[in-house]
Amino acid sequence: MTKTRQIFLHAAVWASILLFFMLMSGNGQISYKSVVLIVYFGLINIALFYINYLVILPKLLNNKKYLLCGLSIAGLVLIAGIFKYGLATIFSDIVLVRGEKKQYHLTFWDYYLSAIFIGCFFMFLSTALKFMVDWFVNEKIKANLENEKLSAELAFLKSQVNPHFLFNTLNNIYSLAYQQSDKTPAAILKLSEIMRYMLYESNEDMVELSKEIRYLENYIELQRLRFKNQAYVSLHISGDADNHKIMPLVLISFVENAFKHGVATDEHHPIDIHIVIEPDKLIFKVSNRVNKLNKDETGGIGLLNVRKRLDLFYHKHYNLEINNHPDHYTSELSLDLKA
Repeated sequence: MTKTRQIFLHAAVWASILLFFMLMSGNGQISYKSVVLIVYFGLINIALFYINYLVILPKLLNNKKYLLCGLSIAGLVLIAGIFKYGLATIFSDIVLVRGEKKQYHLTFWDYYLSAIFIGCFFMFLSTALKFMVDWFVNEKIKANLENEKLSAELAFLKSQVNPHFLFNTLNNIYSLAYQQSDKTPAAILKLSEIMRYMLYESNEDMVELSKEIRYLENYIELQRLRFKNQAYVSLHISGDADNHKIMPLVLISFVENAFKHGVATDEHHPIDIHIVIEPDKLIFKVSNRVNKLNKDETGGIGLLNVRKRLDLFYHKHYNLEINNHPDHYTSELSLDLKA
C-alpha cells in the first residue's frame, strides 16, 4: 500500500470515529459542546497516537532502547495531561463541570488522572498497531525471501542440468567424430536444436508439455545416431499434450539415466518409455536393463538434481518411485498438471 493511500485510510478512519462520537454525544446532532469535547481533545489524543507510532517506537523501540522508550511514552502522556487541563480551563463550563445543573466541578487531579488514563489508552492502541504492522511486514519480507531463495535454488539446479547434459552429449559427438561417422553432422544439427530449446525455451518456470516431449524425442534421436541406429528405444505417448505445462528439463534426467547406466543395444529388452497424459495428471515411466559393466564411479547430479527440483517446485503434488533391481531399473513419476 502506498503512503498516500495509507494517509487517506488513516484520515478516513479517524474522521469516521470523531463524527460517530460527536453524533452520539449530541443525540444525533453536532453541537458546540460535542465539537469541543470530541474534536479538540480528540485531536490531542490522535496526536499522541502518531507521535508514539511514528517517532517514539521507530526510533527507540526498534533500536532496543527500551528504558528510554518507556520513559518517553510516560513523559509524553504526563505532559499531554497538563496540556489537556490547560485547554479544559478555557472551556471549563463544558469540560470541568458535571451533573445536570453543573453543580460539581472537577478538581485538577480528578481531570488529570482521567486524561492520563485516556492518553495511556491511545498509546496502547498505537503500540498494538505498530506491533501488528511490523508483524505483517516481517511476514511479507520472510515470504519474499523464501520465494527468492526458492527461485535461486531452482535456477542453480537448472544451471546444473545444462552443463551436465552438454558434457555427455559432446562426448557422444566426439565418439562419432573419432570414428569418422557420417552421422556426425546430423548429430551436431540435432544438438543445436536441443540447445536452442534449453537456452531459449526452458528459461520460464513452466513450458508447454508438447515442447518438453519434443525435446525428449530429439534427445532419443541423438542417442540413436550415437549408436548408429542400433539403440532400441520404445516410446509410447498417450493423451493430449496440448494446453498442459510442466517444469522444464525435469523428464530428461530419467531418459538420460537410462542411456547412461542401462543397456540400449538389446533388441529384446529396449529402453521402455511411457508417457500417459490425463486431464490433470502426467504419468512418466522409464524402464531399462541394468548395464553391469558400466560402473560410473563419478556419480552424477541427474536424479538427485531432479528430485530436489521436484521438491522445490511441486512440493507434495508429485510422486516419484524408483525400483533398482539387480537386472532391471524402473523410475515412475506422477505429476499434478494443475499444481
